[in-house]
Amino acid sequence: MDGTSLQDTARQRAWELPGSEQVYPFGPEHEVFKVRGRVFLLMTELEAGPVVTLKATPLDVEALRESHPGIGPGYHMNKRHWITLYPDGPGREGVRTDFLEELVTESYRLVVGKLPRADRPIEPASLDARPRP
Repeated sequence: MDGTSLQDTARQRAWELPGSEQVYPFGPEHEVFKVRGRVFLLMTELEAGPVVTLKATPLDVEALRESHPGIGPGYHMNKRHWITLYPDGPGREGVRTDFLEELVTESYRLVVGKLPRADRPIEPASLDARPRP
């Protein structure tokens, strides 16, 4: 998937999630999606092209990075809890659309699950199944 499609797909899925808001706290070149003030998706452009950064569990971070050449450590984020998805490129195959949507959903679910129950726009368990590497 090219970088524009990568970000467009992530953005579209983020907008579908309850309570999602788009903000630019780091300037216009860094698009951020939050739920109840907590980040679950970041998008920017690097030398490799447009990228998407998402939250994941430490076990998923490791498995995803090992099994997908288009997924790397979270760019400017905690490498244990965040991943960055890169567009297709030489020696790097990106992710499928449906898998990207699942990863965005899982990132959102992780953030919502840490919110106090009264602040949750939805119960995390009511969302689709979590992604598998």
